[in-house]
Amino acid sequence: MSSNIHYYIHYLRNDLSASIVVFLVALPLCLGVALASGAPLFSGIIAGIVGGIVVSWASGSQLSVSGPAAGLTVIDSNAIETLGSYSGFLLSLVIAGCLQIIFGSLKAGLIGAFFPTSVIKGMLAAIGLILLIKQIPHATGYDISYEGDESYMQENAESSIFELLQALNGITPAVMLVSVVALLILIVWDTKFIKRINILRMVPGPLMAVVWGVSYNYWALQYVPEWAIGSKHLVTLPELSFIDQLQLPNFNLFTNPKIYSIALSLAIIASLETLLSLEAVDKLDPQKRIAPTNRELKAQGFGNIISGMLGGLPITAVIVRSSANINAGGQTRVSSFIHGVLLLLSILFCASLLNTIPIACLAAILLQTAYKLAKPKLFIEFYRKGWNQFLPFVITVLAILITDLLMGIAIGLVSGFFFVLKANFHSAITLTRHGSHYLLRMHKDVSFLNKALLRKYLREISDESELIIDGNKAQFIDHDILETISDFLLVAPSRSITVEIQGLKVDSIT
Repeated sequence: MSSNIHYYIHYLRNDLSASIVVFLVALPLCLGVALASGAPLFSGIIAGIVGGIVVSWASGSQLSVSGPAAGLTVIDSNAIETLGSYSGFLLSLVIAGCLQIIFGSLKAGLIGAFFPTSVIKGMLAAIGLILLIKQIPHATGYDISYEGDESYMQENAESSIFELLQALNGITPAVMLVSVVALLILIVWDTKFIKRINILRMVPGPLMAVVWGVSYNYWALQYVPEWAIGSKHLVTLPELSFIDQLQLPNFNLFTNPKIYSIALSLAIIASLETLLSLEAVDKLDPQKRIAPTNRELKAQGFGNIISGMLGGLPITAVIVRSSANINAGGQTRVSSFIHGVLLLLSILFCASLLNTIPIACLAAILLQTAYKLAKPKLFIEFYRKGWNQFLPFVITVLAILITDLLMGIAIGLVSGFFFVLKANFHSAITLTRHGSHYLLRMHKDVSFLNKALLRKYLREISDESELIIDGNKAQFIDHDILETISDFLLVAPSRSITVEIQGLKVDSIT
């Protein structure tokens, strides 16, 4: 226990700095997800608080940040409409949390190990591009919505690209000035020069970006009102009593069958999104720690039960906030925990102060995160790895951009598995030739799927030659493969082909 305390104290400075960044990113996103879900605005904040304060300690991940996810907004809004009340939806959420705990107990988290790296990195790159597309309107002062998390939130790619083009034609000079300077501050704060100065290194760059935006607008309001940022481009947090916003599930709907079908949908999709995000966080973790997936499912289930009982939205591990946490230097779960505490304090005491923050500052923070997720270097790296890695990566990126997060990942997984099977298909059997001597080698398990390839290779054997069939390295060889070899042995003498069998028992099937 004492060693854990020392571990967290050692990284406290890093985690405290990162928690401020995550808080600044999470606050508008929590409100935005609630808005897009057709739920009370405070439900998003409640989910963020539970994700930070509760799930961070129940989880086995040190860097993952949990909260309301935009990938579930369509399901949330449809469920609320279907059930006719938000309190009924909360009951489904509580049951979904119980199902997630059961999933974790049944070791369902194992499926997280089967996500190909190319698909995970493609998901991260796509999220980076989505952030870029969605945050440029905020940075130019064209758009005033909260959108910009890990999905298009009921928008399609065409409308998002159109909005991006419109944003470039509808620039608000004051907002543009704030966002450009904030972005420059973030870039400078990442340089080695700043990191060599201890005093400056202790101050997070995103905090400086926010201080710049608030200070500028205060000055502009006093001296040059025409260059001040209007209220529609500032964070808008309703000043309402936190206790008054808490809601309980409607347990009277316990006999409604729709409650359970919605709960099952929430549990499955939230679990898949969590496992994908967890796999991505493990890839981004500088210390390369591997989080236990089954424990994560139980932690998310526990968090969803609490969130549902308090009136909050569904919780998942979310990659945008997790990426912001890692990029800001977070090292342990303390960062996520403090971000939850800051969310709680903000709505209790600081709503009016937070409403002075320009959205452009938050957009700049997310634009920097977007670049780190979708660097051109990443695309070049996968291109150099070959088509088996590059194509699933690109297909995942395009599929997410064209459809949405979950559908895009499904398409990416199908393409990833196709190329994995294709690679294994061709590497299972090889044929090498030296003059009139041939070596047909089976390198690993050979299934009936390799039957056509085996027949192709056997047809390439020239007459009056020698063939060695080596099966020593194969642990399993399908009956169809052995039968194909047996058939070839019957016709080989008529073609004057001498065949030597090593490591196979072909005669037993003839």
